[in-house]
Amino acid sequence: MELYDIMRTTFAARQFTDDPLPDDVLWRILDNARFAPSGGNRQGAHIVVVRDASIKQRLSELGEPTVRRYVAQRNAGENPWNPVVPTAVAPDIIDETAVPASFVEPIRRAPVVLVVSVDLGRVAAVDQFLDRVGVVSGASVYPLVWNILLGARAEGYGGNLTSMAIAQEPAVRDLLGLPADHAVAAVVPIGKPVKQLTKLRRQAIDEFVTIDQYDGPAFRG
Repeated sequence: MELYDIMRTTFAARQFTDDPLPDDVLWRILDNARFAPSGGNRQGAHIVVVRDASIKQRLSELGEPTVRRYVAQRNAGENPWNPVVPTAVAPDIIDETAVPASFVEPIRRAPVVLVVSVDLGRVAAVDQFLDRVGVVSGASVYPLVWNILLGARAEGYGGNLTSMAIAQEPAVRDLLGLPADHAVAAVVPIGKPVKQLTKLRRQAIDEFVTIDQYDGPAFRG
């Protein structure tokens, strides 16, 4: 596949067949993905390749409290886990919300789950003193994660960048033996998608790209 075709068709795969992901294919994906940029080229990311079924099961379980709140807020018409607008959903409603299988089955069923962490001692968090949630440190790890997903697509596989287990980061750290100074950035199940999508719905360029100012004229090329 051509690069632009891969970019336009890499979707969030959540349903996988029983096909394995051979080590040589995974190696090829990672061998190419590692050339992703990172702040100062510090390359502080670490990847744990999880094949053990019991560990995958536990990772999915650790994400369930986060999913409950996510679904409860979505049912209430809120933007789940939004850092700007606090939730108005009562805790007992969240606790009683069922966990849809679509949120946990990918991690349990995928032949491989990659847990990607980043060494906080090797990132440049230039937004750490701003009065908002920090996002800049992600530049040192998420290009790598996206390269992995692009590579998986090129190999006929697929995956999904999940974050639900991250809210329970101390438990994830204990489960995998991660160092105390590593932040969990993504839990990525990868496998052979049940269906390969080729058309994705995304915003048009002129809906989110403007010239010179936020409210400037739309960029139309």
